Amino acid sequence: MVHGMTLRDAIEGEEYIIQQIITGDDELNAFLFTLGCYVGEAITVIAHRKGGCTVSIKDGRYNIDSQLADAIVV
Repeated sequence: MVHGMTLRDAIEGEEYIIQQIITGDDELNAFLFTLGCYVGEAITVIAHRKGGCTVSIKDGRYNIDSQLADAIVV
């Protein structure tokens, strides 16, 4: 169950703390962890795009698709 809002609802330029990641996929969770995307980490949506968004985590920028953006609760 999703509590709070997901990255798709996040305001561009605002910094959020990741509260929950709901993928149901251990491989995907491990990949996100290597990017620095895990519970308790700060994340900022740089821009919303068709089919996803660009996010900033630590010193990196990443494009993620809508499905993944919906799985990251902030």
